Amino acid sequence: MLAVEAVDLHKIYGETRALDGLSLEMPQGSVLGVLGPNGAGKTTTVKVLTTLIKPDQGRALVDGIDVASEPDKVRARIGLTGQYAAVEERLTGRENLEYIARLFHMPSREGRSRAKELLHRFDLVDAGERVVVEYSGGMRRRLDIAMSLIARPSVLFLDEPTTGLDPRSRLAMWDLIEELGAEGTTTFLTTQYLDEAEALADSIVVIDSGKVIAEGTADQLKDRIGGDRLVVTIAKASNLERASGSLSDIATGPIELVTEPPQLLVPIKAGGRVLPTAIRALDDANCEVVDVELRRPSLDDVFLTLTGSKTSEAGAEETA
Repeated sequence: MLAVEAVDLHKIYGETRALDGLSLEMPQGSVLGVLGPNGAGKTTTVKVLTTLIKPDQGRALVDGIDVASEPDKVRARIGLTGQYAAVEERLTGRENLEYIARLFHMPSREGRSRAKELLHRFDLVDAGERVVVEYSGGMRRRLDIAMSLIARPSVLFLDEPTTGLDPRSRLAMWDLIEELGAEGTTTFLTTQYLDEAEALADSIVVIDSGKVIAEGTADQLKDRIGGDRLVVTIAKASNLERASGSLSDIATGPIELVTEPPQLLVPIKAGGRVLPTAIRALDDANCEVVDVELRRPSLDDVFLTLTGSKTSEAGAEETA
């Protein structure tokens, strides 16, 4: 069964089409990374899937339950962490967790037990009796996610969970999300960081202007813009044509020649012996090699190619 399914979602605010026919699927137990430039529709998608707003058109299901017609059933099965930690600063970490447990109508003993379990799980035991106003940004984020897990949701929605964190706290959050995924928690992750999506997600969806424009694993998306290539630097520019001919058998497309410095950009299908095969072919052609580098396109390259936006532009998302 799919954990999340969205079919032809539309959402319009005045003259702005926040969602324009967005469709996606997410298997149970997976981590889906959702990427897109500013205003692409990431947060609007999360709001629809978590019943915070209704789509103007289309259908969305969570665990097979329609989010529009049966929102209460959906809310009982999901956890949500927004772009900013939704914690009560005047309460302690433990009190925040127990408060959420009461909202889910848990018996007091069960709520206390679950709060204790999550404080330990998220390395907040020592801070559990401190008021949250004293917490660091990373601690607030961990508490926020712990609160979203209080009722053991079948699907966890994380909307840019590392926004605003320092590098150390961000890496700690990565470890936490990886652990949740390894434990089988189905996680819908929107992020402004391309390396984050590549590190954490089983598959990635790229959205722009309210619709999905690409999807697949990080490697599959990279292959869409040309895949791997060898960058071969040779000693003499006069040998470029000969070197190009020697590498034609391993090239998967046209070889680009550069005169200064004399280089060949060779599209290839990466494999275990592609480098030694290339070097041997160049040696047989009597072309002196200065350097050979295997270069893969980055997810940043994919993002720029698909959306026309630089990574640095993929910051704060729309609030609608």
